[in-house]
Amino acid sequence: MDYITVALAKGRLSEYASNIFDKAGYDVSELREKSRKLIFCDEINKVKFILVKATDVPCYVEYGAADIGIVGKDTILEEGRNLYEVLNLDFGNCKMSVCGPIDAKSKLDGSISTLKIATKYPNIAKDYFRNVKKQSCEIIKLNGSVELAPIVGLSDVIVDIVESGKTLEENGLCVLEDICTLSARLIVNRVSMKMSKNILDMIDRIKENI
Repeated sequence: MDYITVALAKGRLSEYASNIFDKAGYDVSELREKSRKLIFCDEINKVKFILVKATDVPCYVEYGAADIGIVGKDTILEEGRNLYEVLNLDFGNCKMSVCGPIDAKSKLDGSISTLKIATKYPNIAKDYFRNVKKQSCEIIKLNGSVELAPIVGLSDVIVDIVESGKTLEENGLCVLEDICTLSARLIVNRVSMKMSKNILDMIDRIKENI
């Protein structure tokens, strides 16, 4: 029997995911140990867990280095990989939103020629403003502290993940529009989904324990 390889995002998502696999009857004791290892095995069920950066999970799954992955919907939308999104795991819940100072709300009606948007998620922002809102925009890619951008005049608004909204509030910003809801999702390689009955069994076991 071949191993099923599961790619998990490092950090909080992998902790949530390990709880789901534990409930579904998989041995995640090695995964829960504090170590620098990146590969962990459940020898009884023939499952191999690999820990990778969240943004890389869809890549591992698309190219078949992993059969299954667990990652946030934001990463799936941003990466746009060719894979199956199978289950909403209903943890890591938050929203992708357009945020900024309250007076920037009036700029979202297309009244300015080109809206400047700072974000870690350029593909999501571009799709929303160009294809949904039909609004001309300039996307400014940042890697951290996007809340700073409208404060110092780098952008009019930002597109970012919002959980509690506390960071926004502390920086004088607020949610202006919600783009979509986000949560952790189970993704599957297209070939693995068609070729392996064990993959389908795993999906059923996880579904029963969400």
